[in-house]
Amino acid sequence: MSESITPTNQLGQEKKERIETAVMVTRNGRPRSLHERMTDYTIPGVSLAMINNYHLEWACGYGVRKMGEPERIDSETLFQACSISKVVTASAVLRLVEAGRLDLDADVNLFLKSWKVPAHQAQQSEVTIRRLLSHTAGISVPWFAGYHREQDIPTLHEILNGEQPSNTPEICVVAPPGEQFQYAGGGYCILQQLLIDVMQQPFPTLMQELVLEPLDMTHSTYEQPLPAPQAKMAASGHRKSGKPVAGNWYVYPEMAAAGLWTTPTDLAQFALELQCARAEKPHRLLSTQMVKELLTPQSHGDARGDMGLGVFVQGAGPGARFGHPGDNAGFTSCWVSLQQGGQGCVLMTNSDNGGSLQQELLHTITQVYAWPEIAPEKNHEGQNGQ
Repeated sequence: MSESITPTNQLGQEKKERIETAVMVTRNGRPRSLHERMTDYTIPGVSLAMINNYHLEWACGYGVRKMGEPERIDSETLFQACSISKVVTASAVLRLVEAGRLDLDADVNLFLKSWKVPAHQAQQSEVTIRRLLSHTAGISVPWFAGYHREQDIPTLHEILNGEQPSNTPEICVVAPPGEQFQYAGGGYCILQQLLIDVMQQPFPTLMQELVLEPLDMTHSTYEQPLPAPQAKMAASGHRKSGKPVAGNWYVYPEMAAAGLWTTPTDLAQFALELQCARAEKPHRLLSTQMVKELLTPQSHGDARGDMGLGVFVQGAGPGARFGHPGDNAGFTSCWVSLQQGGQGCVLMTNSDNGGSLQQELLHTITQVYAWPEIAPEKNHEGQNGQ
């Protein structure tokens, strides 16, 4: 265990210790610690941050950055946020909507300059920003495999057009926009190009200006490949066998969808911003009204929850949650926040095996912090056509 942000009170410290020492209990009643479960799952490193009562209560790293090497994980170690990148991108888009520079429900081709969404026979209605954010635009390419650091890395235009050396096909309309949820990282590549065209800046620069700097996310960047100074602070990704990813991590030029490097502490700052705005507490990024729009289900989504504007939403009432999971090559990430009460957590691992451990941690955290149960949501009609 290395540097950490420690709880400010004894109760917080006791909760931290309970989570560390009893992630799960075996059938014979024996508790298994976090380090034991990391060993069970062949996970080299874990980093987590806990939100309680609308503040960051504690954050800590466990294990090592790379299997077989001595550098320890601490609260400043960078991980790939994977698909959580999408939610941070969504907040940048919504800032420009609030500034009057974008329209949630207008045809995105009105804002795209250097590339356009190609016409398609399935397209009976418009591809809008709302539909791209909520994965209801009928766009192709669900996810991205990444690129070895030493191979040719495609440009964003090559990715959009499905041209070499892109390892994914053309990003285009493949189903009628506005009719149903269809998870599409490709839609966020379109949003990446839209933000570049509107802001006339490189994507990492505009994300720094619109989101990361205002929220003091000082250990976060969308730069791909990761620059040398940040690379010194980064964890290496690992496959299920425990073997490090070739080159330690892959490059994701699909930055808006999967390219954020960050820490659980920085992501907790982002999560707190949304929670505070929703609760009409002091906030810096989006209005309370816009955050409520972000949290409004646009479609029924999938097993992860209903889909808002970039976030998955589960349940209603005091136990209602929002957040996003993610996985890139060698990394898994998970963020869950309660809509009310200012509680939540961010969990990050440098392993393909992280999902199972994260679910165990979430179960334990829910019990230790006495989160309200998720109440069934009232029936609603999808709003993606609005």
